[in-house]
Amino acid sequence: MSEADQIASLCRNCGATGAHGRCQTCGSARIVTHKELFRLGIAHIDCDAFFAAIEKRDDPSLRDKPVIIGGGKRGVVSTACYVARLNGVKSAMPMFKALAACPDAVVIKPNIEKYSAVGREIRQRMFNLTPQVEPLSIDEAFLDLTGTQGVHHASPAETLAHFAREIERDIGLTVSVGLAPNKFLAKIASDLDKPRGFAVIGTEESASFLHDKPVTIIPGIGPAMAKKLAGEGYHLLADIQRADPASLMKRHGEYGFRLYEMAHGRDNRRVDPDSERKSVSAETTFNEDIADLRALEVHLWRLCEKVSARMKAAELSGLTVTLKLKTASFATRTRAARLSDPTQLAGKLFEAGKHLLAHETDGTRFRLIGSGLSDLGNAEAADPADLADPDLGRKAGAERAVDKVRAKFGRDMVQRGLGFSPRPQSPDTRRKPDDAPGQKDK
Repeated sequence: MSEADQIASLCRNCGATGAHGRCQTCGSARIVTHKELFRLGIAHIDCDAFFAAIEKRDDPSLRDKPVIIGGGKRGVVSTACYVARLNGVKSAMPMFKALAACPDAVVIKPNIEKYSAVGREIRQRMFNLTPQVEPLSIDEAFLDLTGTQGVHHASPAETLAHFAREIERDIGLTVSVGLAPNKFLAKIASDLDKPRGFAVIGTEESASFLHDKPVTIIPGIGPAMAKKLAGEGYHLLADIQRADPASLMKRHGEYGFRLYEMAHGRDNRRVDPDSERKSVSAETTFNEDIADLRALEVHLWRLCEKVSARMKAAELSGLTVTLKLKTASFATRTRAARLSDPTQLAGKLFEAGKHLLAHETDGTRFRLIGSGLSDLGNAEAADPADLADPDLGRKAGAERAVDKVRAKFGRDMVQRGLGFSPRPQSPDTRRKPDDAPGQKDK
């Protein structure tokens, strides 16, 4: 049997197997080939430029234009479409640098309610493939399709290719798929062929594939840890592959052994549907520093609405409210309060947050405000009946009704509470760069 005959192949366009070069069924060149293609079951699915892709889908006039989701002269880029990325725009880049790199970009303020609704639809389709789904964010997740052949009458690779076609056909978005023997390699694979990609990293070539990669490709290694490892002589994964595991463990404990294993492409973490998310938050950087309590409350209210929308989308509740402030001199203040019961309501989050805020407004000028919920639990525990607040059920129902309207028609269709206040430094929903776009939204 020739080497070509030993390599499995799959047409991502029509699902036919056995093709090499071009598909004999549909003529497509979108063929994925790999010796282990039909034996692997761990996947990472990542939506391509998710926020920007939704805006382009909903407004065809944006199709060929560079689009940046974010805002604010002192804000940062939340997401950039691939046209903007070709011009040097990157996520988390300061907005002024992004607009300098791509002055023709269309800047759009994020519509988290709309994005969350689309994310929920895609997530449900993931659960239709397997109950073993571990969400990482609104637009990406790990899936374990091991043992699903009997259910889908297809290998995990075929099932994933069919899923990608369905998302593109039914929802109008594209996803990239990484298939591998474990989570570490699957996450790397999903970035190899973006956008609209399908990449495979198998067990046999994992160590050689990782050989020339920087140590920062390992999850959890940030700049500080990378600097520490560099001081020990570990710059590339090849350096760790050659290391004595006992020496790594002596220096770094159990984490040293994990470094050694991952450098060789080994990762025993399972796909965990119950993986615990630590917090949900949102923050805004102002165009100009603010000291006024009322103006800060307006921004806080809108952030609370965003955090609430994300909590509902993730079917979570939280017990601890956090307020984050950054002064004009870049000093950060973080304050927290614990609620009597878990919540996912914007109103309850705001009430707790504004009390924290009142103690901090002493004339100090702030450049950033953030709000968050932690000590997370499931949605069923959220907002139980409260004798001290007999109207809580009505308030919760009204808030969720507003969420549904906003998800369908846009965030600005309904304004509640402080949302009726004039928007300080707020942009139109869509502005050209020279129209002074509004502040950052993460």
